[in-house]
Amino acid sequence: MGWVRERAGRDNKKRFIAVYRDVRGNERSAGTYRTEREAVRAWHEAEQNLSLGQVDDPKRGRQTLARYVEAEWFPNHVIEATTRENYRYLLNRYVLPGLGHLRMVELLPFHVREWIAELQSTYGARPPTVREAKVVLDAILTTALNDRVVLIHAGRGVKTPPVARKLRRIITVEQYNAIYAALQDDTMRLLVETKIETGLRWGELTELRPRDLDPKTRVLTVSRAVVELKAKDRPEGVRFVVKDYPKDKEWRQLGLTGRLADQIQLHVKQRKLRRDDLLFPCPAPAEAPYRRPEQLPAPETLGLTEPNQRGRQYHHGTLTAYQAAPCRCRHCKDAVAAYRAARRAVGKDRPRRPRAVRTDGHIPNRWFRARVWDPALEAAELGFHVTPHGLRHAHASWLLAGGADLQVVKERLGHGSIATTGKYLHALPGADQAAFEALDAFRSRPATTGQAPPSDHRGELAEMRDLAARLHRMLEANGEAAT
Repeated sequence: MGWVRERAGRDNKKRFIAVYRDVRGNERSAGTYRTEREAVRAWHEAEQNLSLGQVDDPKRGRQTLARYVEAEWFPNHVIEATTRENYRYLLNRYVLPGLGHLRMVELLPFHVREWIAELQSTYGARPPTVREAKVVLDAILTTALNDRVVLIHAGRGVKTPPVARKLRRIITVEQYNAIYAALQDDTMRLLVETKIETGLRWGELTELRPRDLDPKTRVLTVSRAVVELKAKDRPEGVRFVVKDYPKDKEWRQLGLTGRLADQIQLHVKQRKLRRDDLLFPCPAPAEAPYRRPEQLPAPETLGLTEPNQRGRQYHHGTLTAYQAAPCRCRHCKDAVAAYRAARRAVGKDRPRRPRAVRTDGHIPNRWFRARVWDPALEAAELGFHVTPHGLRHAHASWLLAGGADLQVVKERLGHGSIATTGKYLHALPGADQAAFEALDAFRSRPATTGQAPPSDHRGELAEMRDLAARLHRMLEANGEAAT
């Protein structure tokens, strides 16, 4: 129930303030009026709008989008660590620079349309990026609408540029064998073999521990996943975060082949891994870092570099060869290292910290690609690029091509929808060969005109006439005998 409060104006005339209570029980003003009747009408309208869920606190609607995001939405939004990292980037890069200055109540659909056009024209954002930024904006506006900060959802009905779905390339068994043969480390071979036979996601695979495998039943339990945070401002400086659930937030169990289960057990035994140790830890550096010799050889004794684009050659072991050739041999690198060390000695350059893999034991995705996967791909000479996640796609496609039940493959991969699993049907190269053969057989049929095809029945007709004649003679003979 609202009420009216009187006050004296500057001209000593009475003014009437319309007062009501919001959903939290706090007093709110619906405005100041010259007559009491107008004030009563104002607080009645305010309470009616409040009952319809249209207004909560008008002041919250007058704040800018940037302030609402930083003060209310982002700190209190419950999302995964990696999703929060991606949201932070999209907010700082696209959403807040374009729309952050607008007040929440002023944000309309045409503002969102202009912003989407600006992302493509000014920022050069591609359609997938525009769609991701729009997803973040929609999440903000949905929360604001539910909290009654705004009256409309400005992003609802606003379309983004279409995103073409690319063809999924699945490697064959022969191509996988070529990659596997190019791997140099036994642990990495077992990791890749486990991924192709289980279809685990990278975070699930690198978080496996010996206790997850039951050696008697050969059943692997997937109950955790690790995510790698890449932003510099990650919380508490933690790079790897272990979640007590996989991506689909549901534990699942996978049966392993006897060969793979035996290989994992042998791996655990040889490396003396305990139950809670990582099954595939990040390998330690195999060799000591290279150290530059104190005395470098004279450049005149090292020969000349290959001709550059201008056809010029330079002596190895010089700064000019490193920059202008450009040559990256050991002698040229040592010359640059000696030059930089001399500058640091007199305080002209800051010393650079040695590079090292920062990990708590988990294998960084980028390290695996650079040190293990990409060299193996190059040696296999497939002619196209395959990501480690492509082994998960191959696992699903191979199972379905071999006749596995679609529902079984869905549960094995941990898909939330069977439609996702269905995308792997007929994904292998040559899977549509049966369709080609059926089309070929259809086109090879003889042409028809709607009538029965002509055929030669003359032999059959002659046999029937002969049989009829013999029957007629037999009847005549029987008739004469009876008379």
